[in-house]
Amino acid sequence: MLTLDIFGFKALWSPYFLLILLLFTAGYFVLTTKYRNWFPDSEPLTKTQGSLFLLSIILLYAIKGSPVDLLAHLMFWVHMIQMAALVLVVPPILIISIPNWVWRKLFSISAIGSVFKVLTKPLIALIVFNGLFSFYHVPIIFDHVMQNGWLHAIYSILLFVVATFMWWPLLNQLPEHETLSGLKKVGYIFADGILLTPACALIIFADTPMYATYSDPQVWGQVMSLCVGSANFDSLNLSGPELFSSMSLLHDQQLGGVLMKIIQEIIYGVILGHVFFEWYRKDQADTEQEMKQQLNPLLIK
Repeated sequence: MLTLDIFGFKALWSPYFLLILLLFTAGYFVLTTKYRNWFPDSEPLTKTQGSLFLLSIILLYAIKGSPVDLLAHLMFWVHMIQMAALVLVVPPILIISIPNWVWRKLFSISAIGSVFKVLTKPLIALIVFNGLFSFYHVPIIFDHVMQNGWLHAIYSILLFVVATFMWWPLLNQLPEHETLSGLKKVGYIFADGILLTPACALIIFADTPMYATYSDPQVWGQVMSLCVGSANFDSLNLSGPELFSSMSLLHDQQLGGVLMKIIQEIIYGVILGHVFFEWYRKDQADTEQEMKQQLNPLLIK
């Protein structure tokens, strides 16, 4: 089998994407530390927030800028791991890592605030995210998007944004934006899992390869030309992704669907545990407060 080294450093490590992420990271820390005092309602950046932000950037580069991105064009199961990280792992970490005062400043911009207000409503957020994710993995749509560099980039950004909208009702720390609590969060998580299941099931139980991106040499060649550069790819004289993997196309596809569902269940299980813990802690605090209020009149007497 061939190795990825034949594609060259630029295709493997995406230096321009890395530069963009480094500039974004620098902007984050400059805003939240050096220029924080420009904003009267700002709060100091915590070590947890800074660490989580760095983690989200590292993960984002790992899945979209490292050789993992190239592997995702060769093997469908890697693509699904990439998608799971892009929409289920990075957005919740990023939401928590950004200080509340920064979110409030963003929402003070009318266009951003209006979009967030509408698209983070729980029902709308669930439908939009799961609808766009499932739509993306319809074979004819998937193959068309993968063959267009700009369309692929735009759709990836769109999925990331709507995934952020989907996670917002569960994880945001702004009291004025808390639209769910207690059992409603539990129901929200279960509904999200159910809505994502049909797309995974269609991929898992399909009896033939669904995506020309991985099964048609001509389509695969077009996709790879966009990924590594047409001149570079043409010089390699490659016939298809089977040169890089011994797994059959059907098993590759089925493994991708299974991995997506397993990763989803693990992440939702972790969030469910977090929700139960927060719910229990808040319930205990409310109970203690009620007992103090009931005891105070008695102590005064």
